[in-house]
Amino acid sequence: MGRADETAARPAPAPERALLDLLGLAARARALVHGTDGTRRGVRDGDVIAVILAGDTSPTQRMKLVPLLEARGTRYATCLTRERLGAALGRDAVSAVGFTHDGFARRALELASALDAPQD
Repeated sequence: MGRADETAARPAPAPERALLDLLGLAARARALVHGTDGTRRGVRDGDVIAVILAGDTSPTQRMKLVPLLEARGTRYATCLTRERLGAALGRDAVSAVGFTHDGFARRALELASALDAPQD
């Protein structure tokens, strides 16, 4: 078998792994902002298209961000942990990540929703 056949037969990564990989790629492409304050600023400026909010974000940080997201109609998903989000970006724990590129934003939200869906 040729190399192309081997690649085609390889299973897709699990949604969590794919989301973490996407976060790393978006960070390298400078297509996101991180942290509650950076994300809030990006949403207010109209630069942030979608947000991933860590599931273990403190209630204080959540209250700073969620009402703004809902008021502006910015799509968001809650998943992963602060440590996992930060590690994917090569940083310490991060509560929120805001995507500034539509393609990355759409795919991240798809993968985040797949984390909530039952796996076969």
